[in-house]
Amino acid sequence: MKLKDTLNLGKTAFPMRAGLPNKEPQWQAAWEEAAIYQKRQELNEGKPSFHLHDGPPYANGNIHVGHALNKISKDIIVRSKSMSGFSAPYVPGWDTHGLPIEQVLAKQGVKRKEMDLAEYLEMCRQYALSQVDKQRDDFKRLGVSADWENPYITLDPKFEADQIRVFGAMADKGYIYRGAKPVYWSWSSESALAEAEIEYHDIDSTSLYYANKVKDGKGVLDTDTYIVVWTTTPFTITASRGLTVGADLDYLVVKAANDDRKFVVAEALVDTLAEKFGWESFDVLERHKGSALEYIVTAHPWDEAVDELVILGDHVTTDSGTGIVHTAPSFGEDDYNVGMKYDLEVYVTVNERGLMNELAGPDFEGQFYDKVVPTVLEKLGDLLLAKEVINHSYPFDWRTKKPIIWRAVPQWFASVAKFRQEILDEIDKTIFHPSWGKTRLYNMIRDRGDWVISRQRSWGVPLPIFYAEDGTAIMTKEVTDHVADLFAEHGSVIWWQREAKDLLPEGFSHPGSPNGEFTKETDIMDVWFDSGSSWNGVMNARENLSYPADLYLEGSDQYRGWFNSSLITSVAVNGHAPYKGVLSQGFVLDGKGEKMSKSKGNIISPNDVAKQYGAEILRLWVASVDTDNDVRVSMEILGQVSETYRKIRNTLRFLLANTHDYNPSTDAVSYQNLGAVDKYMTIKFNKLVEVINKAYEAYDFMAIYKAVVNFVTVDLSAFYLDFAKDVVYIEAANSPERRRMQTVFYDILVKITKLLTPILPHTAEEIWSYLEHEEEEFVQLSEMPVAQTFEGQEAILEEWDGFMEFRTHAQKALEEARNAKVIGKSLEAHLTVYASEEMKALLASLDSDIGLLLIVSQLTIADEADKPADAVAFEGVAFSVERAEGEVCERSRRIDPTTRMRSYGVMVCDASAKVIEENFPEAVAEGFEVKA
Repeated sequence: MKLKDTLNLGKTAFPMRAGLPNKEPQWQAAWEEAAIYQKRQELNEGKPSFHLHDGPPYANGNIHVGHALNKISKDIIVRSKSMSGFSAPYVPGWDTHGLPIEQVLAKQGVKRKEMDLAEYLEMCRQYALSQVDKQRDDFKRLGVSADWENPYITLDPKFEADQIRVFGAMADKGYIYRGAKPVYWSWSSESALAEAEIEYHDIDSTSLYYANKVKDGKGVLDTDTYIVVWTTTPFTITASRGLTVGADLDYLVVKAANDDRKFVVAEALVDTLAEKFGWESFDVLERHKGSALEYIVTAHPWDEAVDELVILGDHVTTDSGTGIVHTAPSFGEDDYNVGMKYDLEVYVTVNERGLMNELAGPDFEGQFYDKVVPTVLEKLGDLLLAKEVINHSYPFDWRTKKPIIWRAVPQWFASVAKFRQEILDEIDKTIFHPSWGKTRLYNMIRDRGDWVISRQRSWGVPLPIFYAEDGTAIMTKEVTDHVADLFAEHGSVIWWQREAKDLLPEGFSHPGSPNGEFTKETDIMDVWFDSGSSWNGVMNARENLSYPADLYLEGSDQYRGWFNSSLITSVAVNGHAPYKGVLSQGFVLDGKGEKMSKSKGNIISPNDVAKQYGAEILRLWVASVDTDNDVRVSMEILGQVSETYRKIRNTLRFLLANTHDYNPSTDAVSYQNLGAVDKYMTIKFNKLVEVINKAYEAYDFMAIYKAVVNFVTVDLSAFYLDFAKDVVYIEAANSPERRRMQTVFYDILVKITKLLTPILPHTAEEIWSYLEHEEEEFVQLSEMPVAQTFEGQEAILEEWDGFMEFRTHAQKALEEARNAKVIGKSLEAHLTVYASEEMKALLASLDSDIGLLLIVSQLTIADEADKPADAVAFEGVAFSVERAEGEVCERSRRIDPTTRMRSYGVMVCDASAKVIEENFPEAVAEGFEVKA
């Protein structure tokens, strides 16, 4: 027998190296085979419900790291709720209609306008479903637990039918209307866009300052006067029909020394403009309030047949320009709104592809709108006073990355104005994480215009609107319900396969169609209406879900997207929000804080991370970052997270190894019979349980990460487990001291494994497979631990907090002795503590072997007054360090005066000799093997 065989060294097959890239797929396959998701739902049947509604990612391409952040966060929440007494099914979803899929097919050479529409739509459908399968595999690889076999997909006929019913309910309430006001128009997509489909970039634009000649001054201005306007969109001058001034602003009529004409400009800007226009000096001839200029008539700069009326508008400022805004009602929201008050003409001079049309005039027709500046300059002639290039923020189509224009075309709108206050009231009732989300969404709804819901594309849900012979739009409840039933049975493709009369209810008639003829709308719905109706197509449609949902979780861009559209439709139809809570997350940036893009080469693929590090590392990264703000990720950052994972894994491995011979049924020690330090660690751990459970409730993953890492590295590795080796390795296997520690080890191991399951399910499951005394086959089928409290625990914590401060001082003294070569390892030390009476009382109250806790071989406690001059001193305590007396015990590695060579051939101290002689009589009789 060897001496080391008398030690209780840890034993476990649980590997130190995780091998996550290879093991994770095996665990995932095991979960699927064992139907773990379904079993968890069965266990939770009848419990209080918690339903997180999945915002559908767009089905196009493999997932990116932003998707991973989103889905892992949802998975952590749902798993934690499922293990905490809630029935929390999770139905994943996909957004499958819209322009991106049309663009993919176009790049593949598919010509939409040259083929049968039904055939084209089937190609779109098949492509979308292939992407759903691809992304589903990607999400499953991240360990996300969900009802993967029964997701919701917006192209599903039943979902489309429920979407039509939402539309029908809104139409029935008078919230759907047709109008020709300006909308975001993407010439690159040939379609209207919603606000959520817009992103902003800085661009350079040519700005022009030019003058309109007064035709009828209404007794206020002479007809030889010119009103100066400013524009950053020269093409819109072709449709200008008015000049807007601020009613309360002051305007001057001035005459420049080097120009015979009289000009009107805002008084606040006259000095700046004089410099721009090269006026050497000027005289102020008149001063007028803007309100006095109302209804003055000016001539269009190059079309004298067109009058431009001076009107009043609240949007005019003197921050820039001239204080007078040229007004083209067809090309701007403010222009349209103010123009309607004065009955100005809505004159659209740009076609759907961004080309100037015949209404712009022969000099412009066929030119691209953004290339007409030379023609405009030529047409303006001497009415042009100045031009300059400015850099400013401008709206772009978020899919094509091309600039858009405001353009008035007939569109279908969903009213927001008619029930805006109801929506705002519902926002006030909703819980937001972070709290500033409430203000953000509130302000967006307060300030937004009506929602343009029509799109001039093919791949989407048709607007279920019919037209009578006299042009009357028909969208009654009878009609929309009938269309919804058709869509549920055949899918929305039937809209394109049948004539209008065959889509209407049998025997349908309308006074606007005396001949019984009808036509149908050819526009489709905005895809935000698809996903914005999911509360009805999913939460309200499935028996195991509830509406409103407990939580919506998406990126912060969804305040103007899914959070917004879902809220509008839900309040419109049912008078309440679709969610009780909203959680938003920041964007994922690269390690330098820059936006990820293919051109920069800084994109990180979750699949690549899973192959190199394992999905667990990505999951742990999600828990480590503050998602209230934008978060950073890089392979270097993930490498650091991997080191943290390794520390957690190896610490739990130590607990596993050192409970290999522990049976909780027979070996557990009650709290009352634990040692003082064991009680302290039990209390500390239960404080951790409390912190983690509260953090899960608050969706504060970073708090969990910090608490776990601190407990593992500071409380366990750096303290409890550090000195515990001198107990669990050295004491007899069944000794009370060892069993007390093992009781604490096992309790921490089992419970922390459960607590970590939502974040690290693969690792938790692997640990669980080694816990043979736990009844659940999978840790995911267990319940979260509840924090225990113990009598007098706060006083115990206070005492031990005092000891930990004392310990820090002692370690400092030992470090100085090590640096001075007095000792090597701390076990070589004889530490003398010169303590105040208060410190003595504290150490005595701990009822513990202080030398053991400090990992020194010998300890002496003396009076503070006896401290030598060279002692390492702190307030209330000082230390001196000498080399311990005696020889090194070959078994415990401590220096002990009782250490000597025993008759059975080993050099051990009395304490180790006792363990050997009482537990290994055969070795005593036969002697130990001599070292080679």
